[in-house]
Amino acid sequence: MFNQDSLDKYKAMDNIMFRLIDDEGKALDKTWKPSLGNEEIIQAYKDLLFERTADLMAVSYQRQGRMFTYPPNLGQEAIHVASGMVIRDDDWLVPAFRELGAWLAKGVSLQEIFLYFKGNEDGSRFVNARRMLPVSVPIASQLVHAAGIGYALNYTGEKAAVFAYVGDGGTSEGDFHEALNFAAVWNAPVIFVVQNNQFAISVPISMQTKSVNIAMKGLAYNIPSVLVDGNDFFAMHEVMAFARQHAIEGKGPFLIEARTFRMGAHTTSDDPTRYRTKEEEEHWAKKDPLKRLKSYIEANGIFDLGREEQLLKDYKAAIDKEFEAAENHPAYKLDDVFGYMFESLPDELKRQKNNYENYLSHSGGAK
Repeated sequence: MFNQDSLDKYKAMDNIMFRLIDDEGKALDKTWKPSLGNEEIIQAYKDLLFERTADLMAVSYQRQGRMFTYPPNLGQEAIHVASGMVIRDDDWLVPAFRELGAWLAKGVSLQEIFLYFKGNEDGSRFVNARRMLPVSVPIASQLVHAAGIGYALNYTGEKAAVFAYVGDGGTSEGDFHEALNFAAVWNAPVIFVVQNNQFAISVPISMQTKSVNIAMKGLAYNIPSVLVDGNDFFAMHEVMAFARQHAIEGKGPFLIEARTFRMGAHTTSDDPTRYRTKEEEEHWAKKDPLKRLKSYIEANGIFDLGREEQLLKDYKAAIDKEFEAAENHPAYKLDDVFGYMFESLPDELKRQKNNYENYLSHSGGAK
């Protein structure tokens, strides 16, 4: 189990990565036993499989012209599912735009996710996802919000944590450093999760920073920081659970670098073959988080994976149903685009709204 001693052993400055199972799903330490029971491990596997299936189908819907630009999650599911198992109802989730499994665990419906990527304002309502902010496309700006929420939790005396996500490219933004500094100074209970998937669109990590890793960036702010194998579900779960406990005990923020690989494109508008090699993709395919967890389950006789085919059929039917509901969802009200930022609409937004209304009247209502 990851504990305080583990922080001393896996020092970010020494570039030592915390992992519990190898690429074949075998325990690196034969004496290690999961902190999760078999039922929880089975559920984690099902959640990973569901996220991957939904993600692949989302890309397919986009390719069919039924949805707008979409950011694939392929290869990063262990981070999301581990997060989702740790986050509690009273905790805050502050997303970027590539944490599908964590969103689902928090209570966001697939219909809402599909609506969002279809450009419908109702896709950001998150009716059943308590304490979750909307998707944030501007890089790293959401981290400052997370630090502020953490400050507010301390101010009100609530015992809860804030889980905030960003990619490796976001660590080059000033917002990342401002958020870490603010959270550290005010002892805010924020867990910063950096999904280092090796590329910020087309910029490789080697051109992103000269630091030996991203985790060490937290040390300058005196924030406990650790580098974790982001494709090792068990390692991610243990570190997430430790980080949350650290935060709610009033010990301040925590920084996690989850080292992973974006197996798909940055978005469906991207062509990754232009900036990375087939050899690199094959190398990381061997570290696939779903494959590794599946191998562990098979080797330990935890679940009959022969039932996976039926699971996939059930998942695909459920996902199709959610997407059809999104396609048949009523168009959003024009006021929803403009009416939730200011108490009184500024002149500039009035002008934009008027222009949009004129456009709609001349385009036959096509949004």
